[in-house]
Amino acid sequence: MKPKHLLKLSDWSTEQINATLDLADKLKKELKAGIPHPLLKGKTLGMIFEKSSTRTRVSFEVGMTQLGGYPLFLSSADLQIGRGEPVQDTARVLSRFLDGIMIRTFAQQEVEDLAKYGSIPIINGLTDYCHPCQVLADLQTIREYHGTTVGKTLCFIGDGNNMANSLIVGGLKTGMNVHIACPKAYQPAADVLEFAKAYGDHFLLTDSPREAAQGADAVYTDVWASMGQESEKAQRELDFAGYQVNSDIMARTNPGCIVLHCLPAHRGEEITAQVFEAHANEIFDEAENRLHAQKAVMVMVMGEA
Repeated sequence: MKPKHLLKLSDWSTEQINATLDLADKLKKELKAGIPHPLLKGKTLGMIFEKSSTRTRVSFEVGMTQLGGYPLFLSSADLQIGRGEPVQDTARVLSRFLDGIMIRTFAQQEVEDLAKYGSIPIINGLTDYCHPCQVLADLQTIREYHGTTVGKTLCFIGDGNNMANSLIVGGLKTGMNVHIACPKAYQPAADVLEFAKAYGDHFLLTDSPREAAQGADAVYTDVWASMGQESEKAQRELDFAGYQVNSDIMARTNPGCIVLHCLPAHRGEEITAQVFEAHANEIFDEAENRLHAQKAVMVMVMGEA
């Protein structure tokens, strides 16, 4: 069944996720071969940014163009939503002009409200709660390096933030074992942990990075202080001491283990420069896959059924 929105990965079935990953692989191969795929010709995507971006903006803008559509950058500073217009009014107005909206913002509720009050597909480009587009690119990268996600072990070390929330859902739904290592005060969202209970021993939550890394096929990390948390940086550096991806952590993983990072990276904090550079090919393949995975998402929700 064709999804109307991508608000969070828990809304999608395993079949929908895998179909999107298969399409992402197909679009990537066609692009590399110079085969045009104007699947969204004549359609317009509005891109609302309330948080700054490098990969999200460039990949959506380029991707929509490659699909034959038109990407329209909408800064919150330039929209009435940035001056207090209710999100439901913005949703209803933009639905009259656009064929889809991608939004990168703070509150998950804002994304949910756009979908509730609008009549066009909504794509979550990032919220404080989840980052589904990034995780689809991550899963695509894991499949490229390991051939499958099924039965593979994904280890995340760091803050139980939006990345951890989405990695848990996406990893478990696609047949992975998911290990999360974070300090007890920085655990993933309660509803995500409740979701994970259904997967039994395929999910591990621990405060020991060494335990989480044991037998991993992919090790993932993220910055300790995300956008909006800059004032907490000094405290977080203390709280996350010992949660660095380094040679000791990698020594506990399976042969061929890859390293993933959603970027930007702070070398010397959540990951050593040595480990980052040793796995740079994987990390930048992952970054590139934002383009291909998001093109697949746009086709899934904005394309013809």
